[in-house]
Amino acid sequence: MAVLAYAWPAARIAPRDLPVGIVGTSTASQAAVEGLAHGKPGAFDFRLYSDEASARTAIRNRDVYGAFAVRPGSITVLESTAASPTVAQLLDNTGRQLAARASAAAAKRAAAKAAAERAAQPAHDKSTGAGHGKSAGADKGGSGKAGKGGSAVGKDGSGKAGSGAVKAAHIHVKTVDVVRISADDPRGAVFSSSLLPMTICSIIIALVVALTLRLRPVARVVVLIVVSGTAALAVYVVAQGFLGALPHDHLATWASLALTVLAMSSFTAGMITLVGSRGLGPSAALMVFVGNPFAGSTSAPELLPTAVHDIGQWLPPGAGASLVRGTAYFDGNGSAAHVAVLVLWSVLGLTAVLFGHHVYPLTRVPVGDGARAGSGDPAPEAATPGVRPSAEVDSVTPVRVGTHEHSHARHAAGA
Repeated sequence: MAVLAYAWPAARIAPRDLPVGIVGTSTASQAAVEGLAHGKPGAFDFRLYSDEASARTAIRNRDVYGAFAVRPGSITVLESTAASPTVAQLLDNTGRQLAARASAAAAKRAAAKAAAERAAQPAHDKSTGAGHGKSAGADKGGSGKAGKGGSAVGKDGSGKAGSGAVKAAHIHVKTVDVVRISADDPRGAVFSSSLLPMTICSIIIALVVALTLRLRPVARVVVLIVVSGTAALAVYVVAQGFLGALPHDHLATWASLALTVLAMSSFTAGMITLVGSRGLGPSAALMVFVGNPFAGSTSAPELLPTAVHDIGQWLPPGAGASLVRGTAYFDGNGSAAHVAVLVLWSVLGLTAVLFGHHVYPLTRVPVGDGARAGSGDPAPEAATPGVRPSAEVDSVTPVRVGTHEHSHARHAAGA
């Protein structure tokens, strides 16, 4: 199941309603949209922009992954390697495909026009020669000149048509990286590889706080928050300090990492608080074997199957990966939904840590406290089932012996 959870989304990577911009409403832009919609139905979610400046702003705001500015003779691909190197490569290839289709269509139109001109030329020469009614010699000379001129015109016309076809067939493709990824992590490998270790560390933090440390609920909450922030700082020191993968807005990026760790660790600790150690397995499986492969950190959420995309962005690993990417490269734009998801998981987990001990006490109450809290009778001692403490044996034995002797005395008296 773990292999399937990781391998299946990776084997089904393809654009699904990928937000992409189209600049302008010209005939060339409409032809590009029709070509993409016909060639890859359902792959792109097109959004129109009046000019390139508007499209660039939309990319920086994370409204779209990129845009195509289609003009006669040129195509400009606006992309963002910081949003996803995989999507940037996809848009680059798509732009080249658009250019190839436009070149083929332009060459076909130029060839059809040249053929129509060549077909119309002999008829025009024939009607011109018959109308003038020149002598045979003149006709011969004229036809010779006409023939020479016709061949020359035909040659020039075909040459012009041919050069026009070649010129029309050449579509220049230009690629512009609007938001560039760090040069130290050009493929985003460091960023995506950090998610799984961070998830495992969050599970370990929850395990230690919930099962090992004998703390009051409020103290557990404080420890979870402090340790999550410390772990996030360690992640940031490695990812940026040593590897340079998170280059911008350092404080916000650290806070995003801390919130991601807190959401995963607090939820796991809350599950353990509610149902005991049995809550560790489902929580770890949800975060590690569902949240990580469904996060889309190695490609993009819109490249995963639709159900996987929707589930992944509602889990802390997916929301955290998108949030960290937004703070590290896009000034936090488009991060409100991801923050809301992480805050929701954190609040649910911390609430369970605070009040869940009433449902499932993690530590047994000492005998003395139980005796004072009871109605006056001593509480039974929390000992191993089937093994009676020595103090209990000493206190009960005289009663049993006395009862046994008293019964023998009554039997003797009756006799």
